[in-house]
Amino acid sequence: MKLAKRIVALVLTAIPLALSVDAMADMRITSASNPSWKAECGSCHLAYPPSLLPADSWRAVMAGLDKHFGVDASIDAKTAAEIGAFLEKNAGRSRGNTAKPNLRISETAWFKHEHDEVGAAVWRSPKVKTPSNCAACHRGAEQGNFDEHDIRLPR
Repeated sequence: MKLAKRIVALVLTAIPLALSVDAMADMRITSASNPSWKAECGSCHLAYPPSLLPADSWRAVMAGLDKHFGVDASIDAKTAAEIGAFLEKNAGRSRGNTAKPNLRISETAWFKHEHDEVGAAVWRSPKVKTPSNCAACHRGAEQGNFDEHDIRLPR
């Protein structure tokens, strides 16, 4: 009987641990690189890791470069096709059914969950200005490092 109780206790302890490990693996940001993506996207803002949005969102972003968040970011067709293929190949998985692709990483459930402890004053800081300014807090953002242990909140 004692053995049976120990087995049950072990299983009940292992299930949450396995779920938390799976959740952590799901939150990893993969680092992929492409010279055209880095040059074109990185010329105006951080070249956001493709895994931060699903493929349908990246397709929508690439299809709307002429009105990219209020700016004409149009590029030649060959470069657009190369970057689009790179983004889709390395995209994150879709999380739920949405009628319209999410174009803003900062509006994803993942981003909101990861940044739920960031106070409004930080977002309003002149050094941050917007949630899309990853490098304001994530010192390794340019290298694809978003480790929560390597954050510096601006004062």
